[in-house]
Amino acid sequence: MTDTQPYGTPEQPRLAVHGEAHLEVDPEIAGITITIATRGTDRRATLDDLTRRNTHVIDLVKSYGDAIEKLETGAFTLTPELTRHGRGERVRTYHGTVHITAELNDFTTLGELTTRLADLELTRVDGPWWSLRHDSPAHSEVRRRAVQQAVVRAREYADALGATLAALVELSDPGAENPTPGYGRPAAGGMAFRAATPGAPEPAPALDLEPQRQSVHSRVNARFIMTPPKL
Repeated sequence: MTDTQPYGTPEQPRLAVHGEAHLEVDPEIAGITITIATRGTDRRATLDDLTRRNTHVIDLVKSYGDAIEKLETGAFTLTPELTRHGRGERVRTYHGTVHITAELNDFTTLGELTTRLADLELTRVDGPWWSLRHDSPAHSEVRRRAVQQAVVRAREYADALGATLAALVELSDPGAENPTPGYGRPAAGGMAFRAATPGAPEPAPALDLEPQRQSVHSRVNARFIMTPPKL
């Protein structure tokens, strides 16, 4: 049934407000992307070398135990590079790559692991990308604060009219009736490291990485019924 009184009545005026809240919190996880590369003139030898490097990197990451929350292989490629020779073409060399993503919850470990990975031959490290977990308490807290702010704002308007709030009619997220496509993973500051030559005789010192604070925002729409104002 359609509401024929979207703005209320003189006896039951409606009051529409929105509430917003914003928090700056420490990140909970950090993600890095590892790219392992190899090249050679023999296809099988190149593939074997890539397999060996991939196994070494995965074993290294897994050695950090519970500090690793997620470890996934994203893509694998082995591409022949052709060169013209006379009237035909032949394979000059093969390029192999493996992309691995990892998420960590220990940022001290992150600095050490990133350095060790970047010290490996033909290995690139991108990141870190700081973020919160989907079920982080920060999301609940910011939504709670947004609702509280909406109630406070509505009470202030009602008080200015000499009225009081009588009932909550509606509480919704903006766009809840007409959802818009969700956003992808936000871009975040990061660093990239590449090691194209064998590692140094002595291990490189662990990177001192400062976690990037995360912004959490919430906005709600609220409609109330209030008592008749004293005009």
